[in-house]
Amino acid sequence: MRRIVRILLVGDDGVGKSTLIMSLIKETFVPNIQHVISEVTIPPEVTPENVITHIVDSSARPEHREQLELEIKKSHVICIVYSVDDEHTFNRLASYWLPYIRGLGVPVVLVGNKIDLRGDHVANQSLEDEIIPIMNEFKEVETCVECSAKQPLNVSEVFYFAQKAVLHPTAPLYDSREHVLKPACIDALKRIFSLCDIDKDGVLDDNELNEFQRKCFSAPLQQQELEGVKEVVKEHEPSGVNEVGLTELGFLFLHTLFIQRGRLETTWTVLRKFGYGDDLSLREDFLFPPFEVQHDCSVELSPKGYQFFADIFQVFDKDKDGALKDNELASLFATTPGNPWTNSEFPHTTITNEAGAVTLQGWLAQWSMTTLLDYKTTLSYLAYLGFEGDTTTALKKTKPKKIDKRRNKVQRNVFLVYVFGAAGSGKTSLLRAFVNKPFTDGYTPTTRPFSLVNSVEIKGEEKYLVLQEVGSKYEAEIFQNRRKLEMCDLLCFVYDSNNADSFSHIVELRKRHDLDDFATVFVATKSDLDLVQQRHEVQPDVYCRSLGLAVPLCVSVKKQQTADLWNLLTGLSINPAIATPRLANASHCASRLKRYLTFTAVMGAVMGAAFLGYRLFQHQRGFGGITKRDIL
Repeated sequence: MRRIVRILLVGDDGVGKSTLIMSLIKETFVPNIQHVISEVTIPPEVTPENVITHIVDSSARPEHREQLELEIKKSHVICIVYSVDDEHTFNRLASYWLPYIRGLGVPVVLVGNKIDLRGDHVANQSLEDEIIPIMNEFKEVETCVECSAKQPLNVSEVFYFAQKAVLHPTAPLYDSREHVLKPACIDALKRIFSLCDIDKDGVLDDNELNEFQRKCFSAPLQQQELEGVKEVVKEHEPSGVNEVGLTELGFLFLHTLFIQRGRLETTWTVLRKFGYGDDLSLREDFLFPPFEVQHDCSVELSPKGYQFFADIFQVFDKDKDGALKDNELASLFATTPGNPWTNSEFPHTTITNEAGAVTLQGWLAQWSMTTLLDYKTTLSYLAYLGFEGDTTTALKKTKPKKIDKRRNKVQRNVFLVYVFGAAGSGKTSLLRAFVNKPFTDGYTPTTRPFSLVNSVEIKGEEKYLVLQEVGSKYEAEIFQNRRKLEMCDLLCFVYDSNNADSFSHIVELRKRHDLDDFATVFVATKSDLDLVQQRHEVQPDVYCRSLGLAVPLCVSVKKQQTADLWNLLTGLSINPAIATPRLANASHCASRLKRYLTFTAVMGAVMGAAFLGYRLFQHQRGFGGITKRDIL
C-alpha cells in the first residue's frame, strides 16, 4: 500500500478550497485567508491509514494555469470543490473540471462545500440525484462528500475519503455502471478462495474461514459471527452457502456487498495480504522478495520448502495413487500462471510411474532441479501456490564453492553435471536411463540443452543429481561463459566405444578450452557392442591416466548396465578434488615425489649403512694389517 498520499484541491474561485484546508488544520473556521495557501503536510500518526499526507491548494486563475497543470500531474487524488449554493460551480463539474483532468488515471472526489448555506433536506435529495449521472459518466469519480468549512462539518471526512480513494480505490474492483465486480477482481478473489480452501473440496468450512480471517485481519470470528455471515449470504445468494460452509459464489457475494456498502478497505486488505497490488496483479516484491546469492553459491530447498511441496503433492493427489496425473497437475497449478516446465519435457525429466504420472520422488526432484537452475522460479511459485509466510525461508544458500574446495568435500545436496559428447554417442539415452525411461533405438539430435533429475542415495543420505545434456550446438555457449561453467560440479565426457571417431571429439573439445580446474569423468557407452580402437594418437585409458584420472567407465544403456555410474557421478561431485585433473596430477606428482623421497631415504640409509660397514671393515682390516706388519 502507498505510504504517501498527495491530495490536490481544484475548483472555481470562491468555492472555499483554501478555507477547507485551514478548517482541517485549525479545527475551526478561519476567515479572511490568502488566495492560495502553502502546501500542508500531515504526519502519519494523526491519519487513520497511517500515511504521510500532502494537501495542496490551487488557483483557477489563468495566470496560475501552468502551476495548476504541474500539480495535477503530481497528485494522487483530486478533490474538485464546488459550492452547493452556486449552481454554476456545480454545472462546471461535468462541463469543465472533469473533462479537464480526464485520462490521468487519478481518482476524483467531488466535494460540495457550504452546506450551511443550503439547509434544505429536499434540495439535498435532488442534488444527490444529479450527482449519480455524473458518477456514471466519469468513472474516475470515487465518491461525493458534502461539507461546511464554516461550521465546520464533515471537513475531516473530505480528506479521509480522499485518502481512501488512493489507498482503497473503487475503479480496479467494481464497475459502478453495471454494479458488478470487475473480471480482474473476480479472478483474484477466486484464486484467494482456492488457496484458503485447504482440503480442496470447493467450500470454506468454519475452520478455513477462521484461518482466512486470522491471516487477513489477525482475529478469528466467534461462532455466532460466523453463522451471522452465512445467514446474510444465504438471504441474498442462496447458492453461496451449503451444509459445509461458504461456496466460491458466496465468497464473491460477500466482497460485492463490502464494496457496495463503502467498505472497500476490507476487500483491499484481503487482496494485499495475498500479494496483490493496485493493478490487481501480484506484486514484484511478493513474487521475488530480496534474496541475494553469491556467484559461487547455489540455492537448494530448505526442509520447510521440501515439506511444503510434499504437502501440496498429497493434497492434490486426489486418488491417492502416489502420483500426479495431468488433471491433478492442472488443478494444482490453477492458482499460478501455469505449469512452470512447459518448455521442458516434464514429466519425463524426472521419475514417473508406468502411466507417465509424476511420483512424489519425481516431484521433489523436479523442484530440487528448478531451485538449483533458477531459484527465482521456485520463489515465485511458492508465492503462487500459497506458501505461508516469508517464501525465502523455503530456500537455503549453500556455502561458496571455494570454501568447499579448501575442505576437499562439498556440503550440498543437489549437484549439476554437464554431459558432453559427439553426436550419436548416447548422451540422451544415458540421461533417459537415469530417470528409468525405456531404451529406444534410433538417433534424434539434441536441439536444445536438456536437463533431468533423480535422487541418489550415498551412505544413507539422499542427494539429487541434475544431468544436463549439452549438444554440440551449445558447447561453445557453455565454455565461453565462465560463470555458467562454474555452476556445474562435474564435467561428464561421453564417447561411443563402438565408434572409432567418437573419442576425438571430446579430446579436441578439451584442447580448445582450459578445463583442468573442473572435476571430470569419462564414460564409454555401448559396451554391449564390440570395442573398437579409437582413431586418436592416445587411447582413452592412457589419456585419462595422463590426466591423473580413472580410466573411462564402460556402460550399456541397452543392457541396463548403468547402476554404478550414478553413484560415481554423485560421489565425484561430493569429492571433486580426486577428479580434477590439475589437482589429481598435482596429487599424483606429489605421491610420486613422496614415494621417490621415501625410496631415496631408504636407499640412502641402506647405502649409508653399507658404506659405514665397508669403512669399518676397511678400518678393521687396515688396523689389523698395520699391527701385524708392525709386529712382523
